Parts: sequence; C-alpha cells; structure tokens
Amino acid sequence: MAKTKKVGSAGRYGVRYGRKIRQRLLKVEATLRRKHKCPNCQKSSMERISSGIWKCRKCGLKIAGKAYKPK
Repeated sequence: MAKTKKVGSAGRYGVRYGRKIRQRLLKVEATLRRKHKCPNCQKSSMERISSGIWKCRKCGLKIAGKAYKPK
C-alpha cells in the first residue's frame, strides 16, 4: 500500500470513513509511534510493546501506562 505525504499512514483507508476521522487517526498514530521520555533514565527511548505496556530500550524499565501514551 502506498503512503503519500498528505494522508500518511491513513492512506490505507482510501476515501472511506471521512477526512476528519482519518486526520484524527494520523495524530494518534504519530504520538503512538514516536519515542517517549523514560521516567527512570530520562532518555527518549520508551516504546510501546502492546496496548498499555511500555518499555525503555536503554535501561529496560517496563511500565504500564495509557494505550497511546505512557503517561
């Protein structure tokens, strides 16, 4: 599937579901996939393992947080 500049990862839905919903999805996915700051070592290396479970790649800390953000 192609990913274009305007729609990004929401391009997989084509013209379905409406523009606003696809834009909201883009915003959520952008925060989900970026690196977050670890509360233990203060490095930007927290990543999501599964829904609500976050792990730091540097110090190995594993925490339970929100589904899309660790805090």
